[in-house]
Amino acid sequence: MRTVRSIRRVGLREWWHQMQYIGDAKSGTYMGRDQFGNRYFQNDNPEEEIPGRHRWVDFAQHDFNATQVPAEWHSWLQHIREEPPHKDPVMMNSSPPWKAPWIENLTGTRGAYRPYNTVKTKISAWEPKSAPRA
Repeated sequence: MRTVRSIRRVGLREWWHQMQYIGDAKSGTYMGRDQFGNRYFQNDNPEEEIPGRHRWVDFAQHDFNATQVPAEWHSWLQHIREEPPHKDPVMMNSSPPWKAPWIENLTGTRGAYRPYNTVKTKISAWEPKSAPRA
């Protein structure tokens, strides 16, 4: 019955998307979008959601990880802040205009930081030397 109710609320396409990405059918109020295109939702109906699982994120990318959630939205998801970042006056005033945009952790990708070394290596690979035959 929960599945049919969810399909009626969000539509067949959105229901299928949720089953593929989060593995659960959820319906709630759209709270906002971040710079990555992730969408954030909330459902305050206690009969439908387990307490503590009534806020969730719908990631824009298929290969997602937790570092794609900016700190402002993370604090809202974890109930550190009551209001989403675009409605919270403290969050709106605390973000300076010169602050760099949030970037995800790029470890394991081509964009990861790789330091370079200017010191000569102490160990070198063995290269066989052969003398010409007479």
